[in-house]
Amino acid sequence: MAQVRTSLIFGALAAFLSSKALAFVEDLDDTFKDTRVNDIWLVDFYAPWCGYCKKLEPVWHDVGAELKSSGSPVRVGKMDATAYSGMASEFGVRGYPTIKLLKGDLAYNYKGPRTKDDIVEFSNRVAGPAVRALPSKQMFEHMMKRHDVLFVYVGGESPLKEKYSDVASELIVYTYFFSAPEEALPEAVTLSELPAVVVFKDGAYFTYDEYEDGSLSSWVNKERFQGYLQIDGFTLYELGETGKLVAIAVIDEKDPAEESGRLKSLMQKVAKEYREHFNRNFQFGHMDGSDYINSLIMGEVSVPSVIILNTSNEQYFLPSEPIETIEQLVQFINSVLNGSAQAYGGDGIVQRIKRVAFDARSTIMSVFRSSPLLGCFLFGLPLGVISLMCYGICTAESDDGSDDMDALKREGLTDEEEEEEDEDDERQRAAELEGPDEGEEEEEDEEEEEDAGEKDPEEKKTD
Repeated sequence: MAQVRTSLIFGALAAFLSSKALAFVEDLDDTFKDTRVNDIWLVDFYAPWCGYCKKLEPVWHDVGAELKSSGSPVRVGKMDATAYSGMASEFGVRGYPTIKLLKGDLAYNYKGPRTKDDIVEFSNRVAGPAVRALPSKQMFEHMMKRHDVLFVYVGGESPLKEKYSDVASELIVYTYFFSAPEEALPEAVTLSELPAVVVFKDGAYFTYDEYEDGSLSSWVNKERFQGYLQIDGFTLYELGETGKLVAIAVIDEKDPAEESGRLKSLMQKVAKEYREHFNRNFQFGHMDGSDYINSLIMGEVSVPSVIILNTSNEQYFLPSEPIETIEQLVQFINSVLNGSAQAYGGDGIVQRIKRVAFDARSTIMSVFRSSPLLGCFLFGLPLGVISLMCYGICTAESDDGSDDMDALKREGLTDEEEEEEDEDDERQRAAELEGPDEGEEEEEDEEEEEDAGEKDPEEKKTD
């Protein structure tokens, strides 16, 4: 009895906790458009049949619980975009799952990793003010420790501050923006003029120059990454939005050989020491393994090696010889910059056809690797059906061939030849009909002669 009571208590507790977890995420319907205006919403637009959406579901409940427990003003919801397609299209939903933070009349797309920490950090960043104030040195130093890249506006009211606020509202989805008085800056920071926009990263600081750097939005977009990164597929996708070429040392971090470490050190050294020459056009980093790069270029690169990617047009550049020294690496980067290096790939029609064929081949190979029986069924059955259909068509044509040949022969004859053929056919038929009667008469005559020959001698004498 005690065990039954304990199990009932645990069951009730589990049901209560489950209902509390579900309460952190609200199911939204077509009334959401009218009720959302006064709140900040983080919404997952999903489709019930989408595998990625199902994978995100437990993470989404964790996000709701985290934001609720931390006292965040952000409310978390989810909407079936297939059931409320009109509402989803109004918010610009084109794929599943789509995560958006809705703040007043603005809708911010989330494009980062689908993990709880990343989504929560995005929500807290976008939900707050576009530009956050750093009034003291202590606050400034605290933020310097928390962020690898820090954008700060220094100065009073000015047209530059208005531009900075507009850029912050646009790019808050990627990074934080701060403002500080000159007194709050570290003592080592000296600015030649105010107001100024400064980025702190890589143990140094760099000031925005409107004449050299162009628009403030473009400069911020290019400077929002550290000078050297560990690059993966998602980071490479984000780097594509900066417009920079990406110089990558393709290495194997598990390989204890010195070659990978040496090439990585060369790339880090160029990123730091040649920043003034290459920073506006190149992003530097390394990638562990070559599988992702091989799928991008539809080929193979050796490990370790150096490759430069142009993500805007899918071109890539390879050195003509192995990189051994920093001088060789700088020379290779300069050759890409001045256009003398050989470009491979691209987004032309031939490359697109190759991409389709490569993706199809990769899909088929992955199916056979994961499940050979399923691969044989998926690709063998259609091929078998097509083979049977072709065999049936070919045999049907051969059976009808003799009839077609007779018809063609008759069509090739002239009218006189056809009449002669008809007369010959008639004579043959008449002969067949008359033949049996003549034969019978001849047989009767022969029988009569035999009978005459068989008469008795007496009858012959009498005669």
